[in-house]
Amino acid sequence: MIRMFVRHPVTDFATWKQAYDDFGDERRGMGVVGDAVFQSATDPNDITAWHDFADLDAARSFAESDRLREVMESAGVAGEPQIWFTAQA
Repeated sequence: MIRMFVRHPVTDFATWKQAYDDFGDERRGMGVVGDAVFQSATDPNDITAWHDFADLDAARSFAESDRLREVMESAGVAGEPQIWFTAQA
């Protein structure tokens, strides 16, 4: 299993979270098998999320998808996301 982490600022957490939740079924259809969302303890608009995938190809495909970029933009992502992929050691 591959876990993808992503961190980015948003303009408004409530707006972003609604868009994230609305994208849930589509996200699963794109290979996400687990996920969670976190806010910075000092800035609620600083978001870190993780998403689990069966393999690295699925994770990269999701991260590079035009649809994901489209949803992030409309949800109010306010900067370039930091994305990294991990495998359990």
